[in-house]
Amino acid sequence: MKSLILLSVGVALGLGIAHLAVRTAGGQRLLDDIDGSVTSFRAAVVDGYKTREAELRSATDPTTEG
Repeated sequence: MKSLILLSVGVALGLGIAHLAVRTAGGQRLLDDIDGSVTSFRAAVVDGYKTREAELRSATDPTTEG
């Protein structure tokens, strides 16, 4: 229970600090950079997942040779 409370407090503090940081030009740039990095990472993960899924499907598909 203590861990859940600490997690909740940490999330609330993080959101509060992010809300204050977005009001400044430097904070806005920082959050935009973080958002861009997260978006790029997410796109890479999705691409890798789809590529691996296609490899597995082709390996188990009886209509393909190989």
